[in-house]
Amino acid sequence: MSAPHETPARRDEILVHNYNLEAGLPRTLPERVVFWDETLRDGEQTPGVYYTLEEKVRLAKMLDEIGVDILNCGIPAISPGEVAAVKAIAKEGLRASVLGACRTVQSDIDACLKADVDEVSPFIAISDVHLKFKLKKTREEAIEMAVKSVEYAKSHGLKTTIVTEDTVRADLDVVQTLYNRCIDAGADRALFCDTVGVMTPAATRWWFREIKRRVSSKAEFGFHNHNDYGLGTANALAAIEEGIPVINCTINGIGERAGNVAFEQVVMALRDLYKVKTNIKVEKLMELSRAVEMASGIPVGLTQPVVGYNAFTHESGIHTDGVIKNAATYEPIQAEDLGRERRFVFGKHTGTTAVADRLEKNGLANVPKEQLLEIANRIKAHTEGQSKGGVASFVERYRRWDVEHNGVDNPTFWRIVKEVTGKSPPAGVAERTFRW
Repeated sequence: MSAPHETPARRDEILVHNYNLEAGLPRTLPERVVFWDETLRDGEQTPGVYYTLEEKVRLAKMLDEIGVDILNCGIPAISPGEVAAVKAIAKEGLRASVLGACRTVQSDIDACLKADVDEVSPFIAISDVHLKFKLKKTREEAIEMAVKSVEYAKSHGLKTTIVTEDTVRADLDVVQTLYNRCIDAGADRALFCDTVGVMTPAATRWWFREIKRRVSSKAEFGFHNHNDYGLGTANALAAIEEGIPVINCTINGIGERAGNVAFEQVVMALRDLYKVKTNIKVEKLMELSRAVEMASGIPVGLTQPVVGYNAFTHESGIHTDGVIKNAATYEPIQAEDLGRERRFVFGKHTGTTAVADRLEKNGLANVPKEQLLEIANRIKAHTEGQSKGGVASFVERYRRWDVEHNGVDNPTFWRIVKEVTGKSPPAGVAERTFRW
């Protein structure tokens, strides 16, 4: 048995089965996974999030350094400031392709041209619910708009990805017609979207089998999906299993509503579970994750996979005993590969092995077992004797912070309205706060 102070053995030094591979499941993996990052565009559309120009450029450079292939840097048509930000990124001479998103209208593509992007992704909603209630257009009108935008972008020398919102809830015949016509018009890539995260892995695989049967393979296929049911990463991996090479992600999974597919989760799953080699420098994941956390103002969750603060943290006596002896017992990912350190928390579930490990690492070796047990018991008693008031106070403060800092708060909104219109809201409206 390894002494407590020794470095835990790595996962690959002992026998562990990987039935993801051994089961021989039918898969058609792409030759190479292309990482299309949405942190600067869809990530910034997270409620309350905005980046300064300097933050956008810094994050773009970090994303480029880690090995991302395509950077969706924003929608230049939003404002002159967005044009300037995307243009500043384009001037950096990055290895990654600089992409500008745009609606399927000429003026949006012109804004992308002003921003000096390498490529564009004109998008339009295609499901009936979006067409009827949001765009108020027919299927045929949407198809014509998509085709014309591709033709216009290609006529200006831009690599072009045609994108449809809510693709997976649209009629397949309409999807087939739109994409084939856009590919005939010159679209280089076809990006399909699960905009509200309603697919399951099995459904995703079936859907892409249908798409590959119906849509021309002259264009490269990609997948953009969301995490509303917590299936974002699973569905992205299902698409990869079906041979779809281009995957949209964001760092830390930030994005609208419940977020996008978390880049770090897909990267580590491909590396460890599928044994797929990528060009991503995983040792830079933590630095990038924390940089996005600070720029976005969205704290990384304690239990968030890969980058969460507790991802390599242990308290349970059984778990700490196993990890100290061999990290592979309870850590499928090696903390050292990410430049992280594992942490042992001392509380209600602490065992003697964790106590002995900390003592030995700090020069207090050979403490008798009965004393180790007494230390562990006192730690437990101390933890159970603490008030839970601090926990409730922290949660309440966090909730208040979300309301007060997530965009313009309610009182400020009505103050601006009064300044502009001279009118006040009904009594009590300006003071109203959001309830979870």
